[in-house]
Amino acid sequence: MNMRNQWPVLPLVAGLASGLLTGCGSGSDDSGDGGSTVVMGMSDDVLATDPASGYDPGSWLLFNNVFQSLLSFPKGSSVPEPEAAEKCDFSDNKATIYKCTLKDGLKFSNGDSLTSEDVKFSFDRLLKIDDGAGPAIMFPMLEKVETPDEQTVVFRLKVPDATFPSKIASGAGSIVNHREYDADGLREDGEASGSGPYKLESFGEDEAVFSVNGNYKGTADVQNGGVTLKFFHGDQAALKKAVQDGDVDLAYRGLSAGDIADIEAASDGTGVDVVEGNSAEVQHLVFNMDDPVAGKLPVRKAIAHLLDRDALINNIYEGTATPLYSIIPAGIDGHNTAFFDTYGARPSQQLAEAALREGGITDKVKLTLWSTPSRYGPATDEEFKAIAEQLNDSGLFDADVKSVAYDQYEKDIAAGKYGVYVKGWVPDYPDADNFTAPFFGKGNVLANNYTNTAITGRLIPRTAAESNRAATEKDYDELQQIVADELPILPIWQAKQYAVVADGVYGLENCLDASTVFRFWEISKSDS
Repeated sequence: MNMRNQWPVLPLVAGLASGLLTGCGSGSDDSGDGGSTVVMGMSDDVLATDPASGYDPGSWLLFNNVFQSLLSFPKGSSVPEPEAAEKCDFSDNKATIYKCTLKDGLKFSNGDSLTSEDVKFSFDRLLKIDDGAGPAIMFPMLEKVETPDEQTVVFRLKVPDATFPSKIASGAGSIVNHREYDADGLREDGEASGSGPYKLESFGEDEAVFSVNGNYKGTADVQNGGVTLKFFHGDQAALKKAVQDGDVDLAYRGLSAGDIADIEAASDGTGVDVVEGNSAEVQHLVFNMDDPVAGKLPVRKAIAHLLDRDALINNIYEGTATPLYSIIPAGIDGHNTAFFDTYGARPSQQLAEAALREGGITDKVKLTLWSTPSRYGPATDEEFKAIAEQLNDSGLFDADVKSVAYDQYEKDIAAGKYGVYVKGWVPDYPDADNFTAPFFGKGNVLANNYTNTAITGRLIPRTAAESNRAATEKDYDELQQIVADELPILPIWQAKQYAVVADGVYGLENCLDASTVFRFWEISKSDS
């Protein structure tokens, strides 16, 4: 399954049912006039310009700036607020009917009016096309979309889902122009027709050009005159050189931990600086529960007792991540430290050996760790070699590492060929639901043959239905303790986000947060 979440780099509060009302942010009919164009470099590619297809970080970066959703995440917040909508709320007590009223006078960048017909068309089209590389998978609960009038949209859900507002606030909720998109097929001309802060002027193999959308009516206050996005196609060295030489104003996504450390260490007087932000991206060791070795709980417990997260972060990632002891990362409501509490922070050969011996295992455990650097970055192989060394140094394991291309990697996981493998996760929306339901719910994306009826039958449905997200804490604590005890996965680290910027470029701190929304409009550039 081609999931955006498996790419490397990322809470609602009480009272959802009482409604979301529009804030007092201004539109941008003349925002950006006279502002400088920002040139940005990125090593990721943008795989799609059609919101029905793209489910990768590069594509969602484009969607979040070219298209509007009914709701959006304000800078620094994980609570969605109205964007194209004037207000939205659940109109029942069961979180199954969600009603939105659109702002007056919404227009697409070409001047066409945006009405409820476009919203219904966008969601109906997304689900009908159901592209394997797209985000339709996020809406299994959506039964139908109704449009009582041009300003009103009603979503009827098959099951209660209090996280629905966060889902439609993501790139998956992008509203397209029904006059310019085929209801039955993907748009393949490389163009995009949206109503967001920017208009896609051109899209090519090596760059995309965005101009300020004068027809935009929403909460963003555009601080520049446009953005040129240059693609470096995974060439980290070229991206680093470009920002150091001044060929781009900023670099986002794709610089290695070593590059970040080098630039940060030499930032004084070089004209470039590193901006650090929060991230909800996580990485896990995944165990195939049907594997003859990794399927044994004593083996998994021994690994949990031997994993030295601090050494990995210091030696491999050079401080660009933090140790993770929770399924739900720090900064997301529901986060706890279940794995710290159960296995501790410091490696223990004694406890690892005891776990194996209690399970009747007396010989060295022969184990292969599977990696795929093409998906999760070249440091992943080095990280897994270091983990294998940690296991082997205990005298309890005979572990090695094998690395394969991503396409073959996914096929082999689906076929159950791997016992231990890596998965990264960047959230679609900043809620604990997105770190639990995809991993442990029906059709879980890890393909590790793990099921637990308490999680799937009680905890996930109950947390999804709770509109007061703060009231889910107890259930999420129980869920995470079950996972810590049964160990279908083992959290390793939570990433930090970084951008490297030239002198005179500002606003990046407003682009790097747990929502994973990179806001072009927050970036400004002084004339020089």
